[in-house]
Amino acid sequence: MSAGESSGNDEKKYKGVRRRRWGKWVSEIRVPGTEERLWLGSYSTPEAAAVAHDIAFYCLRRPSSLAVLNFPSMLPPCVNTDMSPRSVQRAASDAGMAVDAQMVISNSSANNGIMEKDKDEIRGSWERSEGRDTEGLSISVEDYL
Repeated sequence: MSAGESSGNDEKKYKGVRRRRWGKWVSEIRVPGTEERLWLGSYSTPEAAAVAHDIAFYCLRRPSSLAVLNFPSMLPPCVNTDMSPRSVQRAASDAGMAVDAQMVISNSSANNGIMEKDKDEIRGSWERSEGRDTEGLSISVEDYL
């Protein structure tokens, strides 16, 4: 099997995200101009790890195009690009945990028959609190930046 082929599962591959053997999704990123890596966290969902990577990538590298991000439309407008690598690590990790919490709650609610949402709709609305049926949970990446 070549590097570009999938292993038979239909999971989407996100930039900067990999899956551990035991099922957790992790993300890390290199600090530009150094050999240092920033550990961004371990998550239950690949989307959470991808959002953490997006925040860190944007803050550290300031890309000219948002198209290089996993979820370009989810980048909050108030992202501060003038942070130390450790501050970037914290913001990215917190954002990833917020997405993870929302995805896990949404998925568990759907599994219990309380709420049935399409996964794409959840991905697109995790940062909006309007119309959410998850017991008043309102988590946003902006809360951590």
